[in-house]
Amino acid sequence: MAMRTGETTAAGQGPGPQEPPDPAAGPGAATAAAGAGAAGAESGERHRLTALQGLAALSLDAMASVAYGPESIVLVLAAAGAYGLGFTLPVTVAIAALLAVLVASYRQVIAAFPDGGGSYAVAVRHLGRRTGLVAAASLILDYVLNVAVSVTAGVAALTSAFPSLHGERTWICLGVLVLVTAVNLRGVVDSAKAFLVPTAVFVGSVLTMVAVGLFRDGPVSTETAAGHASALGDGATAVGALLLLKAFAAGCSALTGVEAVANAVPSFRAPAARRAQRTEVALGVLLGVMLIGLSVLIGRFHLQPVEGVTVLAQLADASFGHNAAFYVVQFATVVLLALAANTSFGGLPVLMGLLARDNHLPHVFALKADRQVHRHGVVWLAVVSAALLVFSGGDANTLVPLFAIGVFVGFTLCQAGMVRHWWLERPAGWRAKALLNGFGASLTAVSAVVVTATKFTDGAWLVVVALPLLVLAFEKVHRAYARIGERLGLGRVPGPPERARSLVVVPVSGLSLLTCRALTAARSLGDEVLAVTVTHPAPEERRAAEALRRDWELWDPGVELVDLPSPSRSPGRPVSGYVRALAERRPDAQVTVLIPETEPERLWQRMLQNQRGSVVAHAVRRDTDAVICRLRFRITPDGR
Repeated sequence: MAMRTGETTAAGQGPGPQEPPDPAAGPGAATAAAGAGAAGAESGERHRLTALQGLAALSLDAMASVAYGPESIVLVLAAAGAYGLGFTLPVTVAIAALLAVLVASYRQVIAAFPDGGGSYAVAVRHLGRRTGLVAAASLILDYVLNVAVSVTAGVAALTSAFPSLHGERTWICLGVLVLVTAVNLRGVVDSAKAFLVPTAVFVGSVLTMVAVGLFRDGPVSTETAAGHASALGDGATAVGALLLLKAFAAGCSALTGVEAVANAVPSFRAPAARRAQRTEVALGVLLGVMLIGLSVLIGRFHLQPVEGVTVLAQLADASFGHNAAFYVVQFATVVLLALAANTSFGGLPVLMGLLARDNHLPHVFALKADRQVHRHGVVWLAVVSAALLVFSGGDANTLVPLFAIGVFVGFTLCQAGMVRHWWLERPAGWRAKALLNGFGASLTAVSAVVVTATKFTDGAWLVVVALPLLVLAFEKVHRAYARIGERLGLGRVPGPPERARSLVVVPVSGLSLLTCRALTAARSLGDEVLAVTVTHPAPEERRAAEALRRDWELWDPGVELVDLPSPSRSPGRPVSGYVRALAERRPDAQVTVLIPETEPERLWQRMLQNQRGSVVAHAVRRDTDAVICRLRFRITPDGR
């Protein structure tokens, strides 16, 4: 059922600012929960994450970043030649230290903000609403770009192994995106189960490679890099602070995804905050060990970057040799990079739900499906990511310059907000915690500036433009909800309801069981019922109208049938014009238009419907203030 003024839905909820993100969390939630009992709660818990499942569902982005994080450092330092590569480990250790700071910070964020939201929740509470919107916009950009970059990087690794597929990379990217989207529409737990094995294989193969490489003796295989041009710069005897800073900023791309767990705390099983904290710590430990281990191997094997071969591939070749283990690492990398987009599907819909709760996004993003899925957020993310994939032609190099800026902005605002949090709360040891967060905020702020400056002409300007545009969009939505709330009088006690005489109009096109059901429902709703039929001057349609009139008089349902002559065959304007005129003649009556429609047994059969009901409903909603009630008559196999 829908209304023009004070419009409502079948759920009985208006669009005002106070609408809760989940219908089950509204004013009737307590009654519904009591009726459902413990079985409903247990069913909801089944669709939430354990700590291990959370590691698989929300850490793919961070885990996969070890495939390009160390390489980003090496490519920057290679400009200073072999001498510059000697700083790979110190730079990685600095990044690992920042990772420890971020993990400790987000662990505290999870405890302080168990409803999720991460940087957005922290910034809104401690830095103000607009600053929180900047954090939310940065996270949204990061999540969307993560999907596109992860999918294109995974497909690029695949097409490197099978060059014949290079021309089809855009379609392959879209196919991978459809697969990940379909899995996430089934629920976050199903996505975690589906991606648990690829995550375990990748992490296990990288850790095994590090262990084997550290203790390997004898000649080292260089078959993978053979025949490829070196990317090493001219020799240098000094490395400047700016180069180290650029290498640090480039390597910080390995930190993307660290915030995903804090954004999706409500997706975990109870106790959600404790499970999320364990997942965050496990993610930080695994990521730190892999980053430092790979950097140690780079120094131990004196690895030099070459064109066309990834650093991770060279390390696997040097550690295992060019054998089956080498291909396991490569295959696991391809799969995990392609599926790293799942981190965004786990975190972004929850964040969008919180923004919708705070009236910065349409409330539809706050609704959950039966499997605790923010389905509209998942679909929106898939559509925007698909557009980016088509725009880039499946080329990761087009998207990478746009990546990681948003996450650094989010890191900085989150940690700055946590400094204020400690200042206001002042628990035991708050000075040390505030100092840690302040140091981390300084590092990530510098990284954000450096990455933006160095990548600005490569496409980073798009992010700089998109960020304020997103914030303006949030503000516009918020103002729209504020105006709606003011018109609806939300927060104020209304006057007592009054009973008005009810007049129900039923559009009909023929006699059937559907017509009988519609008139029965109309007579139960209104004091007076009128049936209307649109007639066309064409001879065959005039004869059909006369036949309907004769059948109606023989049937004699006790309801007047009104002919609405129309030069067009569309029923919308004639019905809406009649309803408008009726409302003007009867200003004391509440006019309702009851539109009977069939609902076929099969989904594909809905394509066979003529959509007359939708046409009438649209016209009445546009031109009048009448209540619209769409009566669905389900067609079942037994005919009942």
